[in-house]
Amino acid sequence: MSNPGTNHSINVLGSAPGEPLKKGNLLSGFGNMREATLILIIAAIFIAMSFASPYFLTWANMKAMMLSFATEGIVVVGMTVLIIVGGIDLSVGAVMCLAMVIAGKLFLMGINPWLASLISIGSCSFMGYLTGLTVTRIGLHTFIATLALMGISRGLSMIITQGTPLSLFTLPPEFKFIGQGSVYGVPFVIIVFFVVIIISDYLLRNASAFRKVFYTGSNEKAAEYSGINTNRVKLGAIILCSTLAGFAGIIYMSKFGAATPNFGVGLELNIIAAAVIGGASLKGGEGSVLGAILGIALLSIVSSSMILLNVSVYWQDLIKGLILLSAVSIDQILHNKRSSR
Repeated sequence: MSNPGTNHSINVLGSAPGEPLKKGNLLSGFGNMREATLILIIAAIFIAMSFASPYFLTWANMKAMMLSFATEGIVVVGMTVLIIVGGIDLSVGAVMCLAMVIAGKLFLMGINPWLASLISIGSCSFMGYLTGLTVTRIGLHTFIATLALMGISRGLSMIITQGTPLSLFTLPPEFKFIGQGSVYGVPFVIIVFFVVIIISDYLLRNASAFRKVFYTGSNEKAAEYSGINTNRVKLGAIILCSTLAGFAGIIYMSKFGAATPNFGVGLELNIIAAAVIGGASLKGGEGSVLGAILGIALLSIVSSSMILLNVSVYWQDLIKGLILLSAVSIDQILHNKRSSR
């Protein structure tokens, strides 16, 4: 098997395996176009809403919008990487809930909340590892494997709590600061969110190890022939997604001071929608962290705008569904055009 650093057999992305994507290639151009389009749409909504509602451009509303997607945005990073590699995770909402429940239960048993959180996140990573093994060793699709993990995580949350929310009002102030504190008026959660996306976006665009995610998602067989261990790449992506979901669950626990066994129901759909709207192709091989964050920001802005305009909550779900359908349809049309060339 040839060295992935010298073999150009999967040059479908415009770069040799193990190298960062070069400017001007197909993926970079498409990604930039999608991101630029989202920025223009968001700007247009901002301009329209500045005339439609005097409350939209207030700092209070801006902060509320950022808080509404900051924690979910951390999970979107993992979901984007997994979609790029050709998978999908239906369990992130349930895993977030399980992380809250495990950490909360351990804290109530007398364990330091920081240690309890590390154990909880580690447990989520391990569950991601086991799920990944069913994909890489047995051959299950990530859709089925993570659907099973969703049920397992929900079941464990109910068993641990007996269906009763855990009250964690005795959490120490320094721990609550993660979800409730501010630095110079900026919520600490938002700072954590920006740190995560900046680091992950840089790594995904530049680190050779992360570039293998794109090669695996674009053409798994060609990637294998180039010397890339595609099973290891897929396993790593699944673990990353579960780990970030666990981390987000800890942030929510700190924010709410409680652990609810039915938290996060349906949250995975919002996260998947954000990644797809941001340009992550369900066919694999395409996507970016920046695009996914713009996608979840768009959904948050649309929700905030509809609330300010007193749009019924039923219409909100319909509009979000139409936005997702449009994004997936555009992705499919572009994919068909590229395939026909």
